[in-house]
Amino acid sequence: MAKDDKGKKDSKVAKKAAGARAADLYTINGPKVERKNKSCPKCGLGMFMAQHKDRIVCGKCHYCEFLQK
Repeated sequence: MAKDDKGKKDSKVAKKAAGARAADLYTINGPKVERKNKSCPKCGLGMFMAQHKDRIVCGKCHYCEFLQK
């Protein structure tokens, strides 16, 4: 962490979150490429939706689908 002039740690330095890589979103089966996650119906095929415990959410337009219990 960064330190200021007085030797204190800087609390404003944000840690970078680890996101999904493009290789984690696809599987390759011979000549076919399959998407692992569902695509957003509003944004199109390029935007994947995040799988949560009780819902599926698009990170761009915030479209949400709730899962049935």
